[in-house]
Amino acid sequence: MLTEAFRGEFYQKVDSKARVSIPAAFRRILEAEDPQAIEGARHRVYMVYGGKSRTFVECYSRAGADALALHGMTGWLRVPLPPRTAAEQMARALRQLLQMRSGLRHSEAIDPPYESDEVRMLFLDGRDDMAGWAEAQPLEHEPGQKFEYSTPGATLLADVVARVLAPDGSSAERRLAVDAFLHDRLAGPLGMNSLVAEYDRSGTMIGGAMMWANARDWAKFGEFLRHGGAVKGAQIVPRAWVDFMKSASPRARDYGAMLWLNRASRTDRTMLFPDDGPSTLFAAVGHGGQYVLVSPSQQLVVARLGNTTDEQRDALESKLSDLVQLYPAD
Repeated sequence: MLTEAFRGEFYQKVDSKARVSIPAAFRRILEAEDPQAIEGARHRVYMVYGGKSRTFVECYSRAGADALALHGMTGWLRVPLPPRTAAEQMARALRQLLQMRSGLRHSEAIDPPYESDEVRMLFLDGRDDMAGWAEAQPLEHEPGQKFEYSTPGATLLADVVARVLAPDGSSAERRLAVDAFLHDRLAGPLGMNSLVAEYDRSGTMIGGAMMWANARDWAKFGEFLRHGGAVKGAQIVPRAWVDFMKSASPRARDYGAMLWLNRASRTDRTMLFPDDGPSTLFAAVGHGGQYVLVSPSQQLVVARLGNTTDEQRDALESKLSDLVQLYPAD
């Protein structure tokens, strides 16, 4: 394995334009360990720096950066794996959760409501340890093969965040670490002063529900996404991450990663208005008719809060579509 063979320190000359050549051995690793590498194009390198005692910069390949970011989370897989294999498996599992194709049995919004998985997790037998309850559900499909919207799946992602920020932490430590991260890295820079997240008894943020903010602050979140993860020119999250969120899931044309896309699903599911609005429009859609609609081509963000019944949903979507069409695209 190339990553195991390439070790050592290199002192490289920096030219007058602040350019530095990459050792040939490392270039081969960058190519081999980047699944999106294009022949003849420059390969991506990830640089880690910072800290008063660090007088050097660490460089990683794509696979190496994934392994670094996912370090400490491999226990979630429940099986012992070599480090690189564990990182690859974890990265794949995270993509599947983000795109709602984990394969875990999650039946959303069914009748009677008390048998619906999100209700059981939020209010009944899963309420004290929501992520543990969600993870304990059996596989219903081969992971990655079928799209199935899942509030419990979003809570599993919140549990991963807590494990990274507070390894082996108590419930209170997990909650405090995630809440501080949420406000320091997102709510603070965006000015979302009203944002409040709720947590279960185990200290896991309820990632798929119960995130509270006023309409103006949700609009700020939409603007943040419209600008590719930037606020007033400052890049808060990598633009590539927002691009990933807006890219269609392999198993659902109308869903990206935690965002709905204004595209025909080719099923009986219609979440937005693909026949009327631009295909580049995307949205966060919440329970009871909560919407954050973002249309980059129209420089438009619409935040709607309310409580709309299923019988009223079609009329609401029609009004939202009419509102969006009032604004011309670039």
